[in-house]
Amino acid sequence: MTSPDQQTPEPQSGVKIYLRLLGYVKSQWPIFLVSVMGYMLYGAMEPALAAQLKYIVDVVSSGSIEENRFIIPASILAIFLLRGIGTFFGSYFMAKIANKVVYDLRTTMFDKLVLLPTSYYSEMPSGRLLSKLTYDTEQVIGAVTSAVKTLLREGLTVVGLLSYMLYTNWRLSLLFILIIPIIGFVVSYASKRFRKLSKHIQNAMGGVSDVASESIKGHEVVKIFGGFEYERDRFRQAAGDNKRSQLKMELTKALNIPVVQFLVAISLALLIWLALDPSLSQNMSAGDFVAFIGAAGMLSKPARQLTDVNSILQKGIAAAQSIFEFIDMTEEVDAGKQELSNAKGSVEWRNLSFKYPSSDRLTLENINLLLPAGKTLALVGRSGGGKSTLANLVPRLYDVEGGELLLDGQDSREYSLKSLRSQIALVNQNVVLFNGSIRDNIAYGYLRDAPEEDVINAAKAANAWEFIQGFEHGLDTMVGENGVLMSGGQRQRIAIARAILKNAPILILDEATSALDSESERAIQQALDSLMRNRTTIAIAHRLSTIENADIIAVVDHGQIIEVGSHKALIEQGGAYAKLHQNQFNEE
Repeated sequence: MTSPDQQTPEPQSGVKIYLRLLGYVKSQWPIFLVSVMGYMLYGAMEPALAAQLKYIVDVVSSGSIEENRFIIPASILAIFLLRGIGTFFGSYFMAKIANKVVYDLRTTMFDKLVLLPTSYYSEMPSGRLLSKLTYDTEQVIGAVTSAVKTLLREGLTVVGLLSYMLYTNWRLSLLFILIIPIIGFVVSYASKRFRKLSKHIQNAMGGVSDVASESIKGHEVVKIFGGFEYERDRFRQAAGDNKRSQLKMELTKALNIPVVQFLVAISLALLIWLALDPSLSQNMSAGDFVAFIGAAGMLSKPARQLTDVNSILQKGIAAAQSIFEFIDMTEEVDAGKQELSNAKGSVEWRNLSFKYPSSDRLTLENINLLLPAGKTLALVGRSGGGKSTLANLVPRLYDVEGGELLLDGQDSREYSLKSLRSQIALVNQNVVLFNGSIRDNIAYGYLRDAPEEDVINAAKAANAWEFIQGFEHGLDTMVGENGVLMSGGQRQRIAIARAILKNAPILILDEATSALDSESERAIQQALDSLMRNRTTIAIAHRLSTIENADIIAVVDHGQIIEVGSHKALIEQGGAYAKLHQNQFNEE
C-alpha cells in the first residue's frame, strides 16, 4: 500500500481539470440552458443601448424630437427591464448549479474519505482533510459560479458589442480586434502565476487548519504544559505563509487588471484616432459614429471583468485539482468475494509479518498463534511491542503482507470487508463517541434500528444504565463532540455497551477498562466476563489482574511473540510474563 502522497496521479492540465469540473454540470443542463439564455438576453441589451444611442443622435440631428418624445424613454425602460430579467435568470440558475456541484463534490469526497485505507488517516493531518472539504470546495464555487457567470455574461456582451461594431464599420472593428492577441498573452502569463500561487495558498490554509485543529483538541495539554507561546508561533508561521501567498496573488491580480485595461485604452484611443479619418468614416452618419465609439467604450467594462475572472478561475482550477487528486485516490482494497455470517470465531496468525506503509522496519515478524473459537486471548507486553497491530489485523484495518491471518480456517482476505467486520465488535483504548445522543452512540451504524429494550439491556450490562438514568433526558442526552460532556469512565462504558449490543462472535478489547475507577472496573469486568463467555475475545491489557482468567496469554515484544500459555503456566515458567506480573504486583 502506498502513502497518501504516492497515491495521487500525475497533475492534469487546467483545461482537463475544468472540463472535468464542468462534467458535474451535465445533470443540470436544462437549468444551465435557462441560465445561458438569461445571459444571452443580458448580452444582447448592450448593443441595443448602443443602437439606441445612434437613434437618439439621429433623431436630434434630424429635428424630429417631438414625435419620438415617448418612444425613446419607453425603449430605454424596455432595454433595462429585459437586461434585469436576463441578469436574474442567469445569476439565480447559475447559483443553483454551483451549489449542486459543490454538494456533489463534498458528498463524493466524504464517500471517498470513509473508504480510504487506515494508513491514510494515520499519515494525513485531520486539519488538511477538513481544509479540502471546506476551503477547496469554496474556491470551486467561485470557479463554477462567479467565473462561469462572468464568462457568459461579459463574454456574450463582448460578442454582441463587437458584432454591432462590425455591422456599423467592419474596417475600424478589425483594427480594434488586433489588440486581442496581446491581451491573450498577458492573461495566459497571469493564469500560470495564479494557479501556482493558488496551490501555495491551499497548502498554507491546510497548515493553518492543522495547527488550529491540534490546539483545539489538545487545549488541556497546551494550558497545563505552557504550550501557548509555542502553538502561537506555529500558528503565526502558518498564517504568515498564507498571508504572503495571498499578497503575491493580489499583486499579480493588481498588475494584471490595469495592464489589460491600458491595452484596451490604447486600442480605444487608436480607434477614435482612426475613426476621425474621413476616408474610414465617410459612410457613417453622426449617429453611427457616436454609437460606434459608444459601443467601443462599453467594451472596457466587460473586458476588465473578463480579465479579473481569470484569478477566480485559476483558484477554482487549483482547488479542483486538489479535490480530484483526493477523489482519485486508491480506496481500501476489498478483493474478498465470500460473505461471512455466523462466524465460529477461530483466529490463526500463520507465519505472519507486517510493517506499516510509512515504516521501513517490520512491526510484526513471523507470528504464529492459534486462538480457538470461543476462547479468550490476552495480549500483554511493553507499549509499542505490536499488541494493537496484532489485533487490528483481524478486522483488516491493515492488510497482511507476509503470511496469513485465518478466520474459521479461511484467509481473511477472501471475505468481503463488510461481512468480515460485521462479525467483530471493538472497544478501543481511545474511546470514540460521536456528537449525538447516548442512544445514537450505543445503537450506532448497523445497530441504529435496534429496539430500545435491547439498548437498555446493553447499557445495564455495561454498568452504564445507572448514570444514564441520572440524566434528565436519559438515552437522549447529548454526549458532545467525542463525548466531551461525559467523564472518561462514562465514555468507556457507552463504548462497551455498543460492543455488547452488537453481540458479535469476535470481540476485541483494547485496554477496555483503562479509564474506569476500581469499583466500576470490577462491575464492568463481570459484564465483560459474561460477554466473553462462548465468544472469541482478543483482549489487550496493561493491568494483568484483568486477564488472569484468559485461556491463552501471549507476551508480545518487539513485534514477536516470546511466550504463550495460561497464567498459571507462564508464572511457573518464570519468564517475561512472570517478571511483568511481579513488577506490577509490587507496584500495586
